[in-house]
Amino acid sequence: MKNKIYGTIVSSTSGGEAVYTVFQVDSSKDVTHLFRPDMIRLAHENNQSLEFNEETGRGKRIEMSDLPKDDVNEAPKAKVKDNDPVIAFIKNAPSIKPDTLEMSDVKWKYLVRSTVRGKNIMMVGPAGCGKTQAAKSLPEATNKPFFYFNLGSTQDPRAALIGNTHFKKGETLFDKSPFVKALETPDAIILLDELSRAHPEAWNILMTVLDEEQRYLRLDESIDSPIIKVAEGVCFIATANIGTEYTSSRVLDRALMDRFEIIEVDILNMHQEQLLLQKRFPGLDESLIESVADIADTTRKEWRSEEGKLSTMVSTRMTVRLCDLLVDGFDLAEATQVAILPFFDPTGGSDSERTFVKQVIQKHMATEDQDIFNIEDDDSATIGKVN
Repeated sequence: MKNKIYGTIVSSTSGGEAVYTVFQVDSSKDVTHLFRPDMIRLAHENNQSLEFNEETGRGKRIEMSDLPKDDVNEAPKAKVKDNDPVIAFIKNAPSIKPDTLEMSDVKWKYLVRSTVRGKNIMMVGPAGCGKTQAAKSLPEATNKPFFYFNLGSTQDPRAALIGNTHFKKGETLFDKSPFVKALETPDAIILLDELSRAHPEAWNILMTVLDEEQRYLRLDESIDSPIIKVAEGVCFIATANIGTEYTSSRVLDRALMDRFEIIEVDILNMHQEQLLLQKRFPGLDESLIESVADIADTTRKEWRSEEGKLSTMVSTRMTVRLCDLLVDGFDLAEATQVAILPFFDPTGGSDSERTFVKQVIQKHMATEDQDIFNIEDDDSATIGKVN
């Protein structure tokens, strides 16, 4: 152990490009120079750590679970006041993390800390990776009021975020929106789901609400345009899908993004996916869960690859949907046909994305002699039944 250096990776962006820094786990020293850039990138993409052997001068990728516990525990920690109940609550955040939530203790702790401190958090990552679920886990864990607003489905931002004016018996009346009522609730957690799909006017309305120095909303739909101050302790959590894959998403305004602290939600590796599904579906056969996790992991690795054949992947949301079907009596062939294949492009016949995924699925079928795929009929996403 003494001749080995273990590192964890922290990612950031500079000029729109990802920048990776490797920190030694037992000293927080920057040891990026010890590892090749491609090795660091691959380790980050696969949610892994790094190991450098000082005797051989060689580095390699390792699983997070392979980090020596002694090294992790000996990492320097800031001195905190033991008698501060808020700091004590933050420190013990991992103990209130839901069993069915696969998120690192550090990121969960950061979420809890932001909640109790009334900070704004933006959770980014591919669709279906667990952003919304993580945000919805906070109210129960922290015992705080919760309000949910799906901005991606909002057709009229002013009505949704401010309110409506209407006439009754010759009088002009103003009805506050549920969002205004949420702002007036102390210590509330307000989830702004699918912020990247919201209308730009919604972003403009939110600018003063999210600004730490302002924290107000002007009700300019009302006659006297009163100002509503955001109540004490209110925490905003936004979710966003960022990338060219999401055609209905807009490029988020930089001024809006600067009002948030960013948490990148990790894509689960096979082991993490398997653990999550076992917790959610304890009665499901473990071999089936292993097959589902492996199918998902294979598509994710192919999607991440620079020369990969897939433009999307099997998300955690899709694996949960798949297991729901398996619990309800579908076999793996039937379940993947309706829950997985429709998300992959059938164009190109035997070279299509859908055919590639079918071949991945076939490895887990209980037959060796029969080709269960109808490759000629890709448009119908047909997988033959297993005998």
